[in-house]
Amino acid sequence: MEEMYIWINDLVTTYPTILSVVSIGQSYEGREMIALKLSYKTGNPGIFIESNIHAREWITSATVTWILNEFLTSDNPNVRELAENYDWYILPVVNPDGLHYTKTVNRMWRKNRYPHNVLCYGVDMNRNFPGHWMEGGASAVPCTDTYAGPEPGSEIETKNVMNYFLSVKDNIHAYFAFHSYGQYILFPYGHTNTYYSENYYDMMEMGEAAAIAIFQKYKTTYEVGTTADVLYINSGSSRDWVHGTQGVPIAATIEFRDTGYHGFILPPEQIIPNAIEILDGLVAFLRKGKEIGYFTV
Repeated sequence: MEEMYIWINDLVTTYPTILSVVSIGQSYEGREMIALKLSYKTGNPGIFIESNIHAREWITSATVTWILNEFLTSDNPNVRELAENYDWYILPVVNPDGLHYTKTVNRMWRKNRYPHNVLCYGVDMNRNFPGHWMEGGASAVPCTDTYAGPEPGSEIETKNVMNYFLSVKDNIHAYFAFHSYGQYILFPYGHTNTYYSENYYDMMEMGEAAAIAIFQKYKTTYEVGTTADVLYINSGSSRDWVHGTQGVPIAATIEFRDTGYHGFILPPEQIIPNAIEILDGLVAFLRKGKEIGYFTV
């Protein structure tokens, strides 16, 4: 993580007029939570990306930093279209304490590291956001992996993300939560499959376009739908909070490679292919959204 921040600071030094970095606060153990903003010009619609909210999902922060580098250096016209015509708000590591713990103690750790009792540490922050909190697919038992916390928004890291998001909310047109694994593009809602977003079909059209683009690169197949329909019931996710309570029109969770053979421990040689196909997916997703009428200012 420290190496990542050194690299990020080097990028900011190299591209000081278009790339900025701020601390959005500290984690429970005192680590800085970093936010990046990439903006080539004023008046762009904003896209928000968060990654590594689950500590063991290393591929997410690796992918988002690779994509950021492409936004700065690529001469591909499709990449330049995305980089220069949207403002990008990126949280590369939402769970720095958990990430550190996966590198020093337990590679498969998922939650943050707040000690909720003498035996059990951590909250699943992707069950900790307000809005249908604890309405399914989350646990009230502190020792479980999906412990949602004692109350909605209880964790300092969750609060930091929420406060930063609210500070830039007026410019956010889409929110992406990067996760692994399973190869899914997931839309609200997670807590129910009895009702859907008003623009469900628009989001599905964008997701299907992204899945086709991803498949065309390396034949990686992604399933598209709501979390409740194609994966499982869950509640308290950041995606559902920004869409359901904060009014962001487009919100999606992308679950990266693979489907279980490697699981969370994706081999290093798959990092770049995963990042390439996800960037292709973002190009197609946002292009389709623009055709439908989204992402205008």
